[in-house]
Amino acid sequence: MAHLPYSTSQTGLVYDVRMRFHVEVRPEVNQGVHPEDPRRIYAIYKELVDAGLVDDPNTVSLAPSVLARIPARFVTKKEVCAVHSERVWDLVISLEHWDNDLLHEAGSNMDSIYLSKNTPMCARLSAGGAIEACRGILNGHVKNAIAVIRPPGHHAEHNEPMGFCLFNNVPIAVKACQKEFGDACRKVLILDWDVHHGNGVQQAFYKDPNVLYISLHVHQGGKFYPAGPAGDHLHCGEGPGAGMNVNIPWRTAGMRDADYLLAFQRIVMPIAQDFNPDLVVVSAGFDAAEGDMLGKCHVSPAGYGHMTRMLMSLADGKIAVCLEGGYNLRSIAISALAVTRTLMGEPPGRIANAVPTPSGVDTVEEVLRQQAKYWPCLFPRNPSERTRELKAERLHDIVRDYQAAWLWENLGMSSLFIAHSKASRSFKNQVLATPNHAEARPLLVIFHDPPELTGDTDPRTRELQLHNTWLTDSVKQYLQWAVDQGFAVIDINIPKHLTEVDDNHEYAEEADAQQRIDETELLAKYLWENYIELSDASHMFLMGVGQAYSSLIGFLKKNDRCRERVDKIFGFISDSCALPSYRATTDDFLDRWYKDKSKIFVAQNHYVWERHKTKAPSRKWGSLQKSDGNDMQEMLSHHVKEVTGILGVEVEHWQSDAPMAGASEGEA
Repeated sequence: MAHLPYSTSQTGLVYDVRMRFHVEVRPEVNQGVHPEDPRRIYAIYKELVDAGLVDDPNTVSLAPSVLARIPARFVTKKEVCAVHSERVWDLVISLEHWDNDLLHEAGSNMDSIYLSKNTPMCARLSAGGAIEACRGILNGHVKNAIAVIRPPGHHAEHNEPMGFCLFNNVPIAVKACQKEFGDACRKVLILDWDVHHGNGVQQAFYKDPNVLYISLHVHQGGKFYPAGPAGDHLHCGEGPGAGMNVNIPWRTAGMRDADYLLAFQRIVMPIAQDFNPDLVVVSAGFDAAEGDMLGKCHVSPAGYGHMTRMLMSLADGKIAVCLEGGYNLRSIAISALAVTRTLMGEPPGRIANAVPTPSGVDTVEEVLRQQAKYWPCLFPRNPSERTRELKAERLHDIVRDYQAAWLWENLGMSSLFIAHSKASRSFKNQVLATPNHAEARPLLVIFHDPPELTGDTDPRTRELQLHNTWLTDSVKQYLQWAVDQGFAVIDINIPKHLTEVDDNHEYAEEADAQQRIDETELLAKYLWENYIELSDASHMFLMGVGQAYSSLIGFLKKNDRCRERVDKIFGFISDSCALPSYRATTDDFLDRWYKDKSKIFVAQNHYVWERHKTKAPSRKWGSLQKSDGNDMQEMLSHHVKEVTGILGVEVEHWQSDAPMAGASEGEA
């Protein structure tokens, strides 16, 4: 007869009050309670007791199914040294013989560690408790388990305790079970949702093909603890372990349920199902929970429940949840309760907000591109190797070449010479002008972001198909009108990426926003001094579109003499663009001049309108007009008649005697 599923099996619980005895010997030095507070594990245990889930001798449980108690034990030297050096073992064990002064001094010289005479006992119980939680599952005594243990472990490295961690509990448990249970526990998934990167776990299994380590953590470009590049998305394992290390490094704090669930649905679960583990162990820090002062994220108890529920679908439900960090006592208690209830079979709670943050989406896509090299289940595929071999070109350069050809053929515009210190194809055709740009006629200068590509991708390969892709460039309407009226025109395209001479064909992020602004200001200064100021223009109009508008304003604020010649400034700001002010501490009349001279169209969903519901925006922003749309190309197209009407009024007393730029002699 086939073995029946464990419909009546219990969830196991590891908890030993003795693990609370690891305390600071000089608590007054910190002028408050240390974040790795001994009360952490008791807060969780008490929450489980109050919920009626623990058969505690001091309470009466009315729950139909309580947690099965799994006794913790002391880890052995042999088990610890499967992960750590003997030096680490000897150091920790020797602490029981040190006096308090030496304990305090030694802890102060380590990386985020405090020590006491009871530290050896607590560290041994914590690692031993993790082992027994996994053993209880693999022996069939419980269906799954939660280990409420401390001190935590995932930062502890082979030769160094750090980050509140002495022994690395989860790797010790994994290696002990792999040795004891053989093929029944050959492949193990370690899922780390602690808000900090588990550098010690990554180090322990970086070349191991049988342990898949997935970590979701705040990284902030390597500035968040434990700091450095090891937690980035490019660290994917080495040698036989290539692809077995998956870092999902959040770029900012503030991540919420929807971000974590997106990562689970797009990355964690596809990879985990492909890996098909024999056991799942969760490094369960609850410092990404709402209310934690270190993590500053917003994961709810329901969010932790949903992640647990998904992981329970792996390894025939064999999952051990081992406590790591989490420093708000209330947050860790209710989060651990939600995880425990889910382990026991209750459905997780509802998610309040299912919309991920833009930053979270960017991180997930970045990791997908990297990990698709190793996991066939992931899409989209990274095309860099193929495009590199075929010597493909980036489309933004090709589009600008097309624009230059169109503007030459239809409007007679050609490239102006620009001196650059950096060689890049992206500077080619960056600045185009009509041949009459120095003549005595109105001059329109437009700084704008690149045009937009819109297309439907192939649902399987994500490839853009040319027949289903459209180029949208509404700036052309303004250029065409100006040339038809006899204006001189200078068109400045501000690329979002500069293609390197030796392009590696990898996915390229947009250039840093401030860097783009600074470089565009330098370009504006160059154009002003070498072309615009030297022209005999009768009228001068400036237009900034998108992020390029910020650069234009920055340039004008730093160059006083420009104001004498500028007749009108137009700006287009989408809902994703910052709105720069035109106020200077050295000139009280600057914002008045700007309000009189400007016409700034701002997307209807822009934050400036939310801030000014009851009163008009300050004149430091210029003369603002709320647009009916949010999309930049739609805004440009919608307001073309209004802008050209204003330009027409401004130059109504000027008449062009010269032929239009781009017109043939016969037409002239």
